[in-house]
Amino acid sequence: MPTPDHNNLNDVDAPVPWMQRLLDSPFILLTLGVMIPMIVYNLWGVIEILLLPTAQ
Repeated sequence: MPTPDHNNLNDVDAPVPWMQRLLDSPFILLTLGVMIPMIVYNLWGVIEILLLPTAQ
């Protein structure tokens, strides 16, 4: 059973999937690699500060 034309892997005019464009861009990967840990660690720190018991 032949595949439809829009699923043909040899079609050079087919649109590039967004995930492939993301993984092909080193600057986006660098930005995500810096931003995601920074956001996670900052949120973790804020949560830890909010959960500290109050001084007496």
